[in-house]
Amino acid sequence: MASFQDAKRIVVKVGSSTLTYETGMINIRRVEKLVKVLADLRNSGKEIVLVSSGAVAVGVGKLGLKERPHDTPSKQAAAAVGQCELMYLYDKLFAEYNHNVAQVLLTRDIVEVEKRTENVVNTFNRLLEMGVIPVVNENDTVAVEEIEFGDNDTLSAIVATLVGANALILMSDIDGLYTANPHEDPNATLIRRVETIDDSILSIAGGAGSNRGTGGMITKIHAAQIACSKGIDMAIIQGENPDLLYDLMEGKEVGTHFVGGSIK
Repeated sequence: MASFQDAKRIVVKVGSSTLTYETGMINIRRVEKLVKVLADLRNSGKEIVLVSSGAVAVGVGKLGLKERPHDTPSKQAAAAVGQCELMYLYDKLFAEYNHNVAQVLLTRDIVEVEKRTENVVNTFNRLLEMGVIPVVNENDTVAVEEIEFGDNDTLSAIVATLVGANALILMSDIDGLYTANPHEDPNATLIRRVETIDDSILSIAGGAGSNRGTGGMITKIHAAQIACSKGIDMAIIQGENPDLLYDLMEGKEVGTHFVGGSIK
């Protein structure tokens, strides 16, 4: 996996299930570990963009709601509260390692309106030139169906293409892509490397995983299609252990590696 070793500009996406407990409250130990590893990678000279889910989940926990809301206004209200908490935490933790963060909230229209795309790209590039770590999320407070990405796997792939990233890493609640659902099939085996994203790969991707997120394996495969079509390598790794990012950067076999250009 020399591609990850050589990558200078990296987009890392973390899902709600990685950032929170089943209660919806922040998993402080894991977030602290994630920030420490990302700050260390930044110190090594790599440019980091963090795509972070969790606004709605954190808002649900902070507001003391018993479950994730089903109506749009309540989801957007939870996102508004949760996004404040998320950014406060990231700002505080990254500051301990002398790194600045910036909040970037996006909706799908930024890739559909050329001038907006240009403005977003310019902002990302300037932030990275300044050594800032952009923290990106969908703007869940205002997004409606017409302008929403729908999941942050897709968002992270689009961000990777916008910033010209060398690598995209999805941190998930599963080790990678399996031949079948490992929760249901004891004979399921981890696929270490995907050279071609074809119908057979798409067919083994299941539905949504955790009830704290909106994605599943199929959204990750779609993200791989977007990234790999632009020559960007992508990996799916287990989010429980942020140290796996070090292993990936050191060329060790971690998770599932989708090779850039692997579109049939």
